[in-house]
Amino acid sequence: MEFRGDANKRIAMISAHLQPSSTPQMEAKNSVLGRENCRAKGGNPGFKVAILGAAGGIGQSLSLLMKMNPLVSLLHLYDVVNAPGVTADVSHMDTGAVVRGFLGAKQLEDALTGMDLVIIPAGIPRKPGMTRDDLFKINAGIVKTLCEGVSKCCPNAIVNLISNPVNSTVPIAAEVFKKAGTYDPKKLLGVTTLDVARANTFVAEVLGLDPREVDVPVVGGHAGVTILPLLSQVKPPSSFTPQEIEYLTNRIQNGGTEVVEAKAGAGSATLSMAYAASKFADACLRGLRGDANVIECSFVASQVTELAFFATKVRLGRTGAEEVYQLGPLNEYERIGLEKAKEELAGSIQKGVEFIRK
Repeated sequence: MEFRGDANKRIAMISAHLQPSSTPQMEAKNSVLGRENCRAKGGNPGFKVAILGAAGGIGQSLSLLMKMNPLVSLLHLYDVVNAPGVTADVSHMDTGAVVRGFLGAKQLEDALTGMDLVIIPAGIPRKPGMTRDDLFKINAGIVKTLCEGVSKCCPNAIVNLISNPVNSTVPIAAEVFKKAGTYDPKKLLGVTTLDVARANTFVAEVLGLDPREVDVPVVGGHAGVTILPLLSQVKPPSSFTPQEIEYLTNRIQNGGTEVVEAKAGAGSATLSMAYAASKFADACLRGLRGDANVIECSFVASQVTELAFFATKVRLGRTGAEEVYQLGPLNEYERIGLEKAKEELAGSIQKGVEFIRK
């Protein structure tokens, strides 16, 4: 009889997936039939990850990629619109992560509670003719609200900030966390991985190599002249003509504009950004797991230059960015580029700080 009872329970659970109860009340009366109850079972051991802005251009692809990551056990998808649809879609993938969706400001705290890693691609995308500075007016407020939620609900989580302009939104997030008394500079990471991915790709094209065999350090920030590829430090060691250096540097710095113009009003770099964000998030999760020598470039609180924030290579570990690496030797072209980058960065950082302090 006991065996028959267990079998009936299993059949009921399967039926709940195929023909979910039509009302929440029905689900509440019989917890065995509750789809959420069923779905919460069987997740693989791993980390809890939230994506804020999961229904956007970057967010949807990023949700797909994080659902595929074997290090993720629970994936929370939050947005102010369309989150239920993206959640339903992604949740049908037969990978280990359990997926839950959250819609609107009232559910933000539920989306964030208990998270290990919070990824923030929320905000509007850049459109033709729009500068990253134009984005600031809208995205700054969004980042402020979301980071207030993080500071309240998961103050120990590692935060991957994607929302542009990163050069200003990372300082905004830092100020929010300082106000809340939860700021840990090691756990606030601006995502600049797309600049590195572009640099690896474009350099590989010039050298005739597989991009996966190329490693280009990209330092500074995440906009225009603040993006500084250190071509003198490329691995494998390579030499470039002055013309190649000029071409590669300009293309890497303007990679985002290249995509915006190619899409002709239909969007910005969403697919490659989602790929880069998932690559960086995976590195953060490997660091949390305790893997050794997990090194990526990121825009972080820094003492490498006189600026409060700067992108360089960092070593990721259980507490976030556990080591921030120095720039290393620069050639004359790079030293000139560094001064231009710092001048531009200083204003962007100050703009972010003043947004919160004013």
